Amino acid sequence: MKTMTQQKQQGFTLIELMIVIAIIGILAAIALPQYQTYTKKARFSEVVLAASSVKSLVDICYQTRGAGELTNCDTPAEIGLVVAGAQAGDHVATVAIAETSAEITVTGDATSVDGEDYTLTPSEVDGSLTWAQGGSCVAAGLC
Repeated sequence: MKTMTQQKQQGFTLIELMIVIAIIGILAAIALPQYQTYTKKARFSEVVLAASSVKSLVDICYQTRGAGELTNCDTPAEIGLVVAGAQAGDHVATVAIAETSAEITVTGDATSVDGEDYTLTPSEVDGSLTWAQGGSCVAAGLC
């Protein structure tokens, strides 16, 4: 008498494969926007760095000229800023300092960081400067 032996199933069914593909698709749909935001934040750090270098120049000018002399530190020539050098980064479009207020505005590249801008506004408090950050990058979550 012959006995028939069953072989074990080897492989996956079509339903199992479709479920795995669906799970991978859901994970990719969640991860891709997060990754894009992360890379945009990384590129925008160059804009923040450009603003920080100008901020340091304003701070040094203010400290060397004495308290109450912020109006003497509100142009690129007065603080020793080389604008072309400050905006030389790939993701920086413009660097500007406002006369009379010394507010620093750095605008990012239109393609890599959507043209978002970053501002630093100085305030004189007890002989030193405090800085408030702002700009469209705050609402965009980049800075």
